[in-house]
Amino acid sequence: MEKELQIGVFPNLPKEKVRAWLPRLVEFCREEEIPLVFPREIAGSFGVPGYDQEDPASLSQLSLALTLGGDGTILRAARYVTPLNIPLLGVNMGKLGFLTEVEAKDLFPTLLKVKKGAYTLEKRNMLQLTVWQGGKMTCKAHALNDMVLESSDRSRLTRLSLKVVGEPTANAPSDGLIIATATGSTAYSLSAGGPVVHPSLQVSIITPICPHALHARPLVIPMEHPIEITPRPPYETILISADGMTVSNLAWNQRALIEKSPNDARFVRINPLSYYTTWQDRMLKNEGQTIL
Repeated sequence: MEKELQIGVFPNLPKEKVRAWLPRLVEFCREEEIPLVFPREIAGSFGVPGYDQEDPASLSQLSLALTLGGDGTILRAARYVTPLNIPLLGVNMGKLGFLTEVEAKDLFPTLLKVKKGAYTLEKRNMLQLTVWQGGKMTCKAHALNDMVLESSDRSRLTRLSLKVVGEPTANAPSDGLIIATATGSTAYSLSAGGPVVHPSLQVSIITPICPHALHARPLVIPMEHPIEITPRPPYETILISADGMTVSNLAWNQRALIEKSPNDARFVRINPLSYYTTWQDRMLKNEGQTIL
């Protein structure tokens, strides 16, 4: 039996534009009888039910996660809702918004389409990280965009040994290493010289950050191929982040395993846009913002 519509709102509250939209959103949804659930800390002031993002039982009432912000807002929400198979609908209230589906001006027409069920769901692969010390797992995390390994001391090189499906691959001292999904190919990996990859492809992209070797280049591999990473001497403290959030250290006697996550992120799609047109439009828009 399909879950009744219950939209959980994940707002980027520090953004003034987002805060200005919240009263309008509540008023519109009351008129259209669209059930909303807000973060518990602000739900009372808007007279709507609340959820606790740290509590899976609280989140399980949601049938859809509506993010108000940019790509970072989607990535944060995905950490909590993807394991519960809750789809994401991103509303761009930031600048770039590669992952968002609609602009703020289209929010209300989009909600009416959602209410009618006039949408499709698109699956996106995610990565799973596990950190091991001997036979004991010390950390598990998931990422929609990327896993990044780098020295805690930014002035020092990161030295890592890399194996793909158990086979050694090229190692080079660098400022760090990015393991990205196809979805994350337009994020940090792209800035570090990695390729743009169509999000439907089930691949992992291994991109060194400022490598100290001419032979070191980004590598695209099947996502089913596990990647094993261990520190090399002289040992530095290695930090591992998942979608921009530090999740673990990697000590000299530990190994990190990055592989395809059993969870897929699901995105609500209202209009069948052309990916090739969309990414170029948003890339050019972003470049325009950096020119003074």
